[in-house]
Amino acid sequence: QVYKGLDIITNKVSPQEQRLCRHHMISFVDPLVSNYTVVDFRDKAVALISFHAAACLAEPIPIVVGGTNYYIESLLWKVLINTKEKPSGAPGPVSDRKVELEQLDSAELHRRLSQVDPEMAAKLHPHDKRKVARSLQVFEETGIPHSEILHQQQEEEGGGPLGGPLKYPHSCILWLHADQAALDARLEKRVDAMVAAGLLEELRDFHRRYNRQKVAENRQDYQHGIFQSIGFKEFHEYLVSEGNCSPETSALLLEKGIQALKQVTKRYARRQNKWVRNRFLKRPGPNVPPVYGLEVSDLLRWEEDVLKPALEIVESFIQGREPPAEPLRMEHDEKENKRSHHMCELCDRLIIGDREWAGRTQAGA
Repeated sequence: QVYKGLDIITNKVSPQEQRLCRHHMISFVDPLVSNYTVVDFRDKAVALISFHAAACLAEPIPIVVGGTNYYIESLLWKVLINTKEKPSGAPGPVSDRKVELEQLDSAELHRRLSQVDPEMAAKLHPHDKRKVARSLQVFEETGIPHSEILHQQQEEEGGGPLGGPLKYPHSCILWLHADQAALDARLEKRVDAMVAAGLLEELRDFHRRYNRQKVAENRQDYQHGIFQSIGFKEFHEYLVSEGNCSPETSALLLEKGIQALKQVTKRYARRQNKWVRNRFLKRPGPNVPPVYGLEVSDLLRWEEDVLKPALEIVESFIQGREPPAEPLRMEHDEKENKRSHHMCELCDRLIIGDREWAGRTQAGA
């Protein structure tokens, strides 16, 4: 009943949830496809939303579940830049210019960007190869500096600091958050449950089919595609040594992998929460949807603290009235420059952002 008439766009869902309502975009990309990007995700998800909107007499309610907040942003705002694609049917493999650029030295990459887009180069850390390579790719494949395109998006009617206007003006964000200690304990139990449910067998099978030969030829890549997902590189030592070492050593490597998975999972959850605070709550404006916080620390209070208020908020939006709950707000400094550059002479390091610099100078004092 809760999901009746809804379309869920997600890649994380249980079979029980799938039986309650239609889900989309689950297990639809081949594991070895390494050039699937957030642009591909956005295009497919937007097409699905538009298709169901045209096919239904009543307007459908798409619910996007994450996961990766950057992907959610791609559906909320006009923020992504389409670069040139290889023509359909063209001979030869599809090359990814960004991946090619990432093979260059960091200093060379940043030097090239400084020549064609000094504004973007000033904002990005010289060692952030992914972002520097992406900005270079944008310039090479569009002929327009990345910074200029971003300015154009932000200056559109309804645009703002996060990019262009909202794609869907009547949107809201439900942020499920928990006390850090409760969240950490829950994530550790989740990893244990994954192992008990067959995670190791799945990893062994995937390693045998897709990664063993790459490892033997020393060309494994944990920076692109599915191999960068949490759970693969953490068990690398265990998988490559299984059967070639003593049971005691194998057990130690397995435990090492499990503990590494728990740590990286908790770290990722912290980054997700930080993203919501910095990207949504500290940047209010006409192009930022309201964010409603739902406390999930105590699962025994799920009905009172999560389900009931969430339904009330969604029903209010559907009916065009003010929700009973107030959206979250955080104080922010409008003058703060998150991309400013400061050179620390004591540690000979480049510090990005006013807040990080202020914290270091205060600690030094």
